[in-house]
Amino acid sequence: MDKSPYIHRLRLHGSLAKLTFWSFVFLGLILIFFFRSPSSNSLPSDPSRRSLRTYNWGGPAWEKRVRSSAKVRSRHGISVLVTGAAGFVGTHVSAALKRRGDGVLGLDCFNDYYDPSLKRARQALLERSGVFIVEGDINDAPLLSKLFEVVAFTHVMHLAAQAGVRYAMENPGSYVHSNIAGLVNLLEVCKNANPQPAIVWASSSSVYGLNTKVPFSERDRTDQPASLYAATKKAGEEIAHTYNHIHGLSLTGLRFFTVYGPWGRPDMAYFFFTRDILKGKTIPIFEGANHRTVARDFTYIDDIVKGCLASLDTAEKSTGSGGKKKGPAQLRVFNLGNTSPVPVTDLVTILERLLKVKAKRKITKLPRNGDVQFTHANISLAQRELGYKPTTDLQTGLKKFVRWYLSYYSGGKKASG
Repeated sequence: MDKSPYIHRLRLHGSLAKLTFWSFVFLGLILIFFFRSPSSNSLPSDPSRRSLRTYNWGGPAWEKRVRSSAKVRSRHGISVLVTGAAGFVGTHVSAALKRRGDGVLGLDCFNDYYDPSLKRARQALLERSGVFIVEGDINDAPLLSKLFEVVAFTHVMHLAAQAGVRYAMENPGSYVHSNIAGLVNLLEVCKNANPQPAIVWASSSSVYGLNTKVPFSERDRTDQPASLYAATKKAGEEIAHTYNHIHGLSLTGLRFFTVYGPWGRPDMAYFFFTRDILKGKTIPIFEGANHRTVARDFTYIDDIVKGCLASLDTAEKSTGSGGKKKGPAQLRVFNLGNTSPVPVTDLVTILERLLKVKAKRKITKLPRNGDVQFTHANISLAQRELGYKPTTDLQTGLKKFVRWYLSYYSGGKKASG
């Protein structure tokens, strides 16, 4: 009995020692986790946020390049910030604006959704014409704010987005990051700019989703998206409405229909069909239920560019100041298509004729991955309001694309992404 206090003290000391030991182990694990967790410099390892990383921007030399690129050189020119400027549509729109004497500054994060070397080649093409592309993310609010501090942009052409229907099944977070969070961040910066710019932005024909009524009209329902990509674009249209209503931002949404042409996207069917036909690979030809044809309203890039420039030219000024709305502001949405849906089988036949190679076709059922069976644009509103009139048929457009493809890839010497 006399030894019991001593034994209790030993047990207490032992318990304290164990507690201290495990406390240090636990603290060590926390420190290891903290130091090994992704920092702002390693965010690309997370595919849903791969475009966020530290970029070098700022300083007198950088600001001088920004101002020079955005300088208006025609009497009635506008100053435009083009997001996604190294993308397919962004490159063509930027070049067209620059040619007519507008001030143009590009912004692009050069992510790796498809081969970044193609984006770098587009960047070099634009730099030769005097367009500087700032490397950065549309989610980077300090960078966007700095750009508006350096240049009082009159317009924004917002084309940056995570594209592609099927990729959304692999990496859904990237669509939320770019198409929703990125759009909100851009609109937040624009609403606080003084003066506020007018904004034209890329929606998508995919918002029509499971509609069966054709051709698709801007008045049709868009609440049945068939893919996450479509859902994020539909969300973008609702977000645009909100910022127009509350903050007086002038906003024009453009629903593009299957854009194709030189410098296009390698994930598009016409592009990888061309690559695989030349390589002798089998290409999948999708068909709908009951062997129904899959068709697309293919729209040549030059026609899309005309619609984009007309949208900028007819955009009214935003009405807000300091983020507060002073009066009603313009809010529009337009279809930009070709009005002539073409079966995918006909697309392949045209490519065979242009490439002088017979395609190895494999008829496959249309998978449930977000693709829809057909698209067909009603463009009467764009014709009336923008003077939009597509002039390039698929045969002519594909001929121009194939000529570019064969020249760019030099008979297959370059990797085609």
